[in-house]
Amino acid sequence: MAERTKIWIADSLRKLLSRKSIDKIRVTEICKEAEIERPTFYYHFKDKYDLMAWIFCQQTMKTDVLSVESAAKAMNGMRQDYIFFKRAFEDNSQSPMWAYMHAYFVKRYTDIVMEQTGAALDAQTRFSIRLYCYGTIGMTQEWLIHDNITPAETVVGMMFHSMPESLKELFFGN
Repeated sequence: MAERTKIWIADSLRKLLSRKSIDKIRVTEICKEAEIERPTFYYHFKDKYDLMAWIFCQQTMKTDVLSVESAAKAMNGMRQDYIFFKRAFEDNSQSPMWAYMHAYFVKRYTDIVMEQTGAALDAQTRFSIRLYCYGTIGMTQEWLIHDNITPAETVVGMMFHSMPESLKELFFGN
């Protein structure tokens, strides 16, 4: 039941995002659109940015970040949910989505390295992961908003090709 309520609330936010940016949307509007009371919203999410982060996680948590096919499928999903991601990338408020995405992917890649090596990351590896995540998120944003031609598979291939050699060695043993 709780999962269905979250999905219902998320769908209501998506409807509102089709008409205006996230900074112009209030929680009361989301509640009205979802036909719920404010306490129900706050039972599931701490604020509208938490809701946006939940939507993002729902779309990305099944993605194998070390697979070109899986990452391209996720990017094609972003293109299908264009309005949500366009609005998310445009937002520069207190909790911009790109910052959340960066933290999310840094953690995913860090966890993979720690799982594979069984050791804490050195400063250079942490830096390389953060740099790679900044670059891939920035290029994803640019691709989604400004590039209607290049296939997702090509973009992801270029991202993997641009990965620092030290990370390629850790992830793929190259």
